[in-house]
Parts: sequence; structure tokens; C-alpha cells
Amino acid sequence: MPYAFTLPTTSPLAFSSILPSNTHPSLPLEATIRRSVLRDILKKHKRLEQQSRTSSLLIVLSALCDFVPFLAALDSGLSEKPVSNEEIDIVLQREPEVSWRSTLVASIPGHVIPRVKGRGLDFELCFVLHTLACTHSLLARAQIHSLSASSTLTSEQKILAITTAKDHLLEANSLHSFIVGRVSEVQSPLAAIDISSSTQSALASLALAEATLLAVLKDDPYPAIVAQSRNKDDRDWMIKAPEIPKVRAHLFARLCVAAGDHAGKANALLGSSNSGKGKGVNEGIQKYTKYLRKSSRAKACRFFGIDAELGGKTGEGIAWLSAGRKELGLKSNVEELSRLNGFSKLKLDWVEKREDKKIEKGGAWGSDGGKLEEARVIDMLEKKWNKMNDTIDTQIVPSYEPLLASMPSGREIYTPKIYVLPCLDEDTVVRMRAPLDSTAGTYIGGDDSSDEEESEVKSDIPGTFPDLGPSESTYF
Repeated sequence: MPYAFTLPTTSPLAFSSILPSNTHPSLPLEATIRRSVLRDILKKHKRLEQQSRTSSLLIVLSALCDFVPFLAALDSGLSEKPVSNEEIDIVLQREPEVSWRSTLVASIPGHVIPRVKGRGLDFELCFVLHTLACTHSLLARAQIHSLSASSTLTSEQKILAITTAKDHLLEANSLHSFIVGRVSEVQSPLAAIDISSSTQSALASLALAEATLLAVLKDDPYPAIVAQSRNKDDRDWMIKAPEIPKVRAHLFARLCVAAGDHAGKANALLGSSNSGKGKGVNEGIQKYTKYLRKSSRAKACRFFGIDAELGGKTGEGIAWLSAGRKELGLKSNVEELSRLNGFSKLKLDWVEKREDKKIEKGGAWGSDGGKLEEARVIDMLEKKWNKMNDTIDTQIVPSYEPLLASMPSGREIYTPKIYVLPCLDEDTVVRMRAPLDSTAGTYIGGDDSSDEEESEVKSDIPGTFPDLGPSESTYF
């Protein structure tokens, strides 16, 4: 958590040849230059190793933020809307034609997904804003990874990282919601599934679910305690036992229920995207939203159990933990222990160690939506409370089915904000009045044939051969 998006790449496009301006001749040229810089940065970002892409996200974000105001100015000029109290006259000589690489469409592993061609400035604007939203989600993911990968952060640094990640996710939510409204205004449906109304609505709900869970994570001590117990280099247990502060368990539980509702809505919307005649959304993000819903509801059951245990109802708390196991799709603790014999237990240990290695290396971690982490926390609490109940309290553990049936509704903590396209300032608009230099060329980025994406072969996919490069053969 959050989801590991792949940023799309795009083909070159020259605005100055298709959208000239009589009042501000330099505006289309400046927009072309900034788009070309963005295109080159996206290509370089894609060619980086998975572990190295995080370091270039801020560069991608800066290039996107530089380009969006100029693209919005072109859109306002076509719509005859003023920019910084100044009218911009844009002449539509022909519809812009551009292609973007779809990164959410279902594909066969090892096959390169072809670009999706679209017409009109709406197609370009929606894809650029979608890329910006995915960049914000990836920046939030980088902040959360810093919490899991480092054990030396202070409490202030952890709160700052979680708050920063939350802000990125809320910004992504507002961008996806803006795209939904923009797509609804287009007369003909856009070609790419990435920017369809159902997909963008799903991504908006997903970002809101992840931001809601971060509000809980900020004050949830149990995942850190479980991670500390699994750290082989930790020696704090020799000095004192980990302190578990009292939490607002009932409030956190209702927040988790709301997060589960948003994740469930995202999963349903992604499923509706697959009902058309074309290709649907890839399986990875569909599984992620399904697992995120399960882990959110299991987390809610855990907090309801903590609330009951704090009130002296240990038996009811254990029943809530069993309900959490049910939500995760796991069997009860007794059934699980009787089943885990021999190779089954070895396989479970291997899965946990593999996920820990992914977090250490910064690769594709968190694809299970936090299921494994929540299962560890529930297992820790279940062992502790069962031991207490067997030796001290001796309360009857009720059935968990009535508890799940009477689970309260969710509670929202954030009000999604409305995204407003950034506007060029007055000084920049004045500078765009400058006439074009007829002797100067226009940079639109590297040659599209040099992208090497159409002929790209992933050598780490089973059944493919590594790229050995060009070689000469000699027969004797």
C-alpha cells in the first residue's frame, strides 16, 4: 500500500503546427517544448530499474507541474475562457492526434502493450492528469516504504512521512475525480480504458481508501510491534517490553470500515470496466483492490476486538479476531495450527520471508493490500488474549457471525477537495505575446523510433531469451 502504478509514455506532439495562436504566438511553442521535456523524462523513468524509479519521481512531478498550466491555457483558449484576465485566441487547424501507452489494460505477460491513439485535446489533458495522479500515488508509496524499510525513524519523522503520503493520496483522489467530470463532458467516449469514467472513479475511490487507512496507521502501534518482533537485530526487548498505548479503537474501526467500503467500490467499478467488448483492466490492480477491502475489514474487526478487550470483554475480543481471520479468508487459529504441518508451514514461512525481502529491496511489495501484515497482527493478539483468557479471565468466546452481522457503518474522515486546473500567471501570459522566431526549430523530443518500446522484450519473463545485442556470424 499504496498501489504500485506504472507511469505511461507517449508519442511526440507539436502544438505549434496544429493549434497556433494569433494573440499569443509563443504559447503553443512553449507548450510543445515543455511536453517534449516531459516525454523524455517519462522514457528515462521507464528504463530505470524498479528499485531506482523512486528517486526520479520528483523529477517527473516537476515536469508534469510545468506542463499542465500551458496545456490548460491551450484548453482555455479553445473554450474562449480568459487566462489571468486575458483572452487567448487559439486557432484549431486540425484535431491533435497523440498516442499514450496504456498501463492498466489487461495484457499477456512478456508482450508489450501497444499505445492507444486518441484525438482531441481532452484525450491529451486526461492522460496527462492521470499520469500526475499516478505520480502522487507513487510518491505516497515511497513515503510508506521509508517506514517499513527503516527502523531508526523518530515518531516525528514517522508522522511527517504518513502525513505527506496522505496529502499525495488526497491530491490523487481529486485528480481522478476531475478526470471523471471531464470525461463526462466529452461527446464521444475516449479510446483508452485508463481514462474511462469507470476506471477513474475506481482509482478515486482507491486513493481515498488508502488515505483513510493512513489516518489509522498514524496512531496504530501494533504493526510496528509485530515488525519489531520479527527484526533479528532488535535488542529493545532485553531492556523493556514494547509499550502499547491506548487507542481510540472504536473510531479507528469505523474508519477502517469506510476504507473497506471505498476499496469494495473500486473493485466493483474495475469489474464493470471489463464488461465491454475490448480488453479490461489488468488482474493486478483488481486483486489489489479486493485484498485491500479484505484487510480493511479485518483491521476494523481487530479494532472492535481491542475496544472490547479494553472494556474487560476478552472473550468478545477473541471473537472479533476470529471475525478478522474470516474477513482475510483464513481459518481459525486452531484449524490453522492443525493444518500447518510439514511443507505447509514451510511454504507459509517462505511467503513471509519473500514479502520481507521485497520490502527491503523496494520492489513490488504490498501487492496483497496489507493482508499478510494484518494476519500477523491478528495472530499476535490472538495468542496473547487466548493465553490471558485461559489463565485469568476464563470468559466464554461467542460466535463471530452475529458480530459481523452487527458491524457498525463506516465513518468518513476526509472531504475530497475539488481539483482546479493551474493557471498561468500574468507575467508568463504577457511573455507569450512575443512573436515566433522563424529561424529557430521546435524541439518535440527524441525520435519516436528511438523509444525502443515497440520492439522491447523483457528477458526476465519465462520463455524469452536475453538480449545479447547485435553479433556477426562467420561460417567456416
